[in-house]
Amino acid sequence: MSKKIPEVLRRQVAIRANYRCEYCRRPEVDSFIRYQSDHIISRKHGGKTELENLAHTCPTCNNAKGSDIATILENENELIRFFNPRKDTWDDHFEVSIHGEINPKTEIAVATIKILKLNELNRILERVDLIEAGLFP
Repeated sequence: MSKKIPEVLRRQVAIRANYRCEYCRRPEVDSFIRYQSDHIISRKHGGKTELENLAHTCPTCNNAKGSDIATILENENELIRFFNPRKDTWDDHFEVSIHGEINPKTEIAVATIKILKLNELNRILERVDLIEAGLFP
């Protein structure tokens, strides 16, 4: 977690996201670890530390994303960018099955699911518990 993001800005990011990870939608209230403000476009790629370039993220998504902004999908020859919570609407790219999997609707979603490992078994099992508790999505 970067110490260069002022606490007031972190709070604004969390409030805007309704205290949910903007990538996997997991609620922060269900976590023992404080969520982080992530640079959507990392500083090394020219991203600025401002509200419009920050996303509220769970540590799992933030660690998996790192400074990445895109990936190459299997059998593709072009970069596919990740889901950007400032430009994209989550429901346009993803849907959640009753079994807890996050299913892609677009190539952007496929890329995001791949790199953020949104459908690893432990994450799916947590999501099922959250669905049953009425906390997800």
